[in-house]
Amino acid sequence: MKVPILIPNIFDHPFTYDSNFLNLSRGDYVVVPFGSTKVTGIVWDSFEKKEKKFKIRNVEKKLNVPKMKKSMIDFLNWFSIYNIVPIGMCFRLTLLSKDVVENISSKFFNQYKLSNQITKYNLNSEQNNCLLEIKKNEKKFNVNVLDGVTGSGKTLVYFARLNETINQGHQVLIMLPEIGLTTQFRKRFIDFFRFEPAIWHSGTSKKNKKNIWRGVVENKIKVVIGARSSLFLPFAKLGLIIVDEEHDASYKQDDGVFYNARDMAIARASFEKIPINLITSIPSVETFNNIINKKYSVSKLKKRYKNYAMPDFEIINLKDKKISNKNWIADETQEKVNLHLQKGDQVLFFLNRRGFAPFVICKKCHNKFLCPNCSVNLNYHKIKNFLLCHYCGYKTFLNKICKDNKPCDFLMCGPGVERIADELNKKYPNKKIKIFSSDTLSKNKTSEDLISKIENKEIDILVGTQSISKGFHFPKLNCIVVVDADFSSHGYDLRAAEKNIQLYHQLCGRAGREGIPSTIYFQTYTPNDEILLNISKKDPHKFLLKEIELRRKNKLPPFYRFISVIISGKNERFTVNEALKVKKQILEYIDDEVLGPVNAPIFKLNKKYRCRLLIRSPKNILIQKKLAKVIKKIKIPSGIKLTVDVDPISFN
Repeated sequence: MKVPILIPNIFDHPFTYDSNFLNLSRGDYVVVPFGSTKVTGIVWDSFEKKEKKFKIRNVEKKLNVPKMKKSMIDFLNWFSIYNIVPIGMCFRLTLLSKDVVENISSKFFNQYKLSNQITKYNLNSEQNNCLLEIKKNEKKFNVNVLDGVTGSGKTLVYFARLNETINQGHQVLIMLPEIGLTTQFRKRFIDFFRFEPAIWHSGTSKKNKKNIWRGVVENKIKVVIGARSSLFLPFAKLGLIIVDEEHDASYKQDDGVFYNARDMAIARASFEKIPINLITSIPSVETFNNIINKKYSVSKLKKRYKNYAMPDFEIINLKDKKISNKNWIADETQEKVNLHLQKGDQVLFFLNRRGFAPFVICKKCHNKFLCPNCSVNLNYHKIKNFLLCHYCGYKTFLNKICKDNKPCDFLMCGPGVERIADELNKKYPNKKIKIFSSDTLSKNKTSEDLISKIENKEIDILVGTQSISKGFHFPKLNCIVVVDADFSSHGYDLRAAEKNIQLYHQLCGRAGREGIPSTIYFQTYTPNDEILLNISKKDPHKFLLKEIELRRKNKLPPFYRFISVIISGKNERFTVNEALKVKKQILEYIDDEVLGPVNAPIFKLNKKYRCRLLIRSPKNILIQKKLAKVIKKIKIPSGIKLTVDVDPISFN
């Protein structure tokens, strides 16, 4: 009997095989010959549309794995259409490798067994009301937004919701935007539930991933805490999805297969017919618009836990303040910080730049240190003494010899967190100072040690990037200094203002979480900046209302759909010419507005030149279907790559 088998590869259709007298049905995992190799495939729900004339090969083996559910198959089919991704690549997202795990020792799953010793908790009246609102539609699909100020106890509310779900025999997926958040979050989870959650992200070993995958398929693992890729785990009995920090741009996958994990999580919940909770302290514009339009329900926590006060805000106007030569911290700022340190407060200096200096030049020969692979500056990292590209990872040492064979005279332009840490070490030689960034959180053990030292007040002063702004609870942190409030790191992005206000709001929420008076100081040359004013008024929702109206007038998301088509290649001229040809072909089939092509702001990335087309259309899925048909007809020459990004966030 003929059966359609989907292969985890770049093909946009299943292949026809003979069942070889095996009892096969939709969702069964199988081993099939493909070319000269054997691969894991899955019995799909439809045959390829055009039957090809070649010898049909036999399915070799049916794997001893629970079959993929219909809801998951339907979700992957929809995901393929929405994101314009070949269905074979969608299936690949659910697999770990060429093989799936058939047999695992039951001992592995002992650590994930539920505990009956859950920590006792008491919700305040506001938290309890939110929990009741969340539970209104607990047995069907609905999107609820838990919108609470930082420190209001949002985690406790959804922990209570989660506890009820797992006690009913269901599984729960908790999604976090970044790996760095998992260490402290896992600790809080274990302290509350008294059992181990499964952790799923790029840092999880292949062996553990295989075991977790099998545990999820068999419903032996009840809770998974994961990054974007956890969304594609084939849960046996998924009952609830929680997306923490839903507004975070890190949920956007912008290499390989492009997708927004938050939006896809909502879609998956709809196919599973289960509720999903979006957790935030300031919603994304898209989410806020859906709340206004009653598509999403909302539960609000307006007060901090135990009625602790939010931090105060002070603007330090650098126009009127003297900063010492080669320093970046104003004298007034130092005076304020001294008062906090005398009281025993922890202090955070925030600057969203990694390394020591973002740009290096020789004052004598004017040599600029640029990345040979990308059209960007190399950042100097003093601690490891190398120049680093933050886009492709290229590393090199400073070339200390000028063209005249004499030593270079380096000029370090601008500060990074390492430079601020150097300045602070000179100002506070008796204080323990540490840097908190993706560079210091790259290893689990290092991350755990650093977070533990902060919690135990073994560190006096932190110097951090945006990595510290999300989800962390540091009880003694009561003073935050934003070193350069005028700097935006969000690049060429229509969401720059939104991201800035979310970043600062989240950052401010790290302070004063135990009720001790706290203050945020903004060093700025533009004290009347709208974003700073919105932060100081402590009501970012007013900004969101203005932003929604602005986007409506300008035909921007969420009112219109953007699809970015990126044409890349190693030859600059050839790439530009091909981009023009691609636009011409698209316009033959699509009536919607096609902007460009233009050189991407970072024109050269990882040795490839990039041109962008931007399609703007009304919000329906028809544009994806039309574009998919066009792309199949476009003949892409050797050396050129065409990538499609539906709902782009970054335009770099």
